[in-house]
Amino acid sequence: MTKAEFETILDKCCATLTDEARATGFKTSLQFENRVREVFLTIEDRSFEIDFAPHPQAFPNIAMGEFGVEVKFTLNDTWRSVANSVLETQRIDTVKQIYIVFGKMGGLPEVRWGEYEHSVIHVRTSHVPRFEVELSIGKATVNQSLFEEVGIRYDDFRKLQMQEKMKYIRAYAKKIHPDGRLWRIEDSETDEHTTPIQARLYTNLTTEEKTRLRAEAALLCPSIVKSGRSRNKYDDMVLYLLTYHGVLCHQARDLFSAGSVANPSNDDEGGIYIERALKLIESEMRDAAMRMDDALFIEYWGESVLPENRIERWLEKADGLARDWIPSNSLFNE
Repeated sequence: MTKAEFETILDKCCATLTDEARATGFKTSLQFENRVREVFLTIEDRSFEIDFAPHPQAFPNIAMGEFGVEVKFTLNDTWRSVANSVLETQRIDTVKQIYIVFGKMGGLPEVRWGEYEHSVIHVRTSHVPRFEVELSIGKATVNQSLFEEVGIRYDDFRKLQMQEKMKYIRAYAKKIHPDGRLWRIEDSETDEHTTPIQARLYTNLTTEEKTRLRAEAALLCPSIVKSGRSRNKYDDMVLYLLTYHGVLCHQARDLFSAGSVANPSNDDEGGIYIERALKLIESEMRDAAMRMDDALFIEYWGESVLPENRIERWLEKADGLARDWIPSNSLFNE
């Protein structure tokens, strides 16, 4: 199969998926990914087989001979998404040409495809550095890819050892933030987790952004309801703020336990501060549950959950973690 022939198949697949997205919609990334597989199977004259049960971290998600498709999905009105690890430890070696099939449910639902190499436009830190992809809206807004930015072809980059890859990532980070406070570890022979990041202090954010990020972190990390004596209860929350938003919070417990957060009116009514703090951001947590990408819940909760069921599932998790109080008895009861 030629590249042009495969791209014709992608055109047909995305047209079918766009019709379905506008007619009935897709709720989760897993639902969408499996539907992409099913639609590929309906294409006539196909010369490939599709694995419906690949390794969970396989890259790309769908392998079809020398061609592969990485599936991205969002409930928001954007063509941008966090993608795979720079490490590519589960790369499927038989795949030579990778494409992205992106399902966008926000705004006017649509499904598009793009070449992977030309869609990678940024690298950000998570537990390991991860690429960020964005599909161009049209020929007038074609993005410059990360690999064009650093001067190396993707196929050459992916074959490098991690230490060599990090040299390109450091150079990119220095280029885009020449005057910023670049938080990074310099080159060393044992530097396997070097992650450049443009950090901001939580204390310097606006009140609105602080509230939004607290709501997102609280939703993804129900461990914050654990006993105050529990060690590491805030670790996941701190890592989320740092790796997904570049926000450094050096006094994590104050996000939910400080009097200024849990008791802003200073009414001396006592109670459990974490309970009071969460009560004050219930509406923001509901908003976060409806708009945040399913991929985040798969990463932090280990499961895909429909947006409308996320608060209920959070309460189940929180009830199992809290001591001396039951979150579902006092939170989200309206």
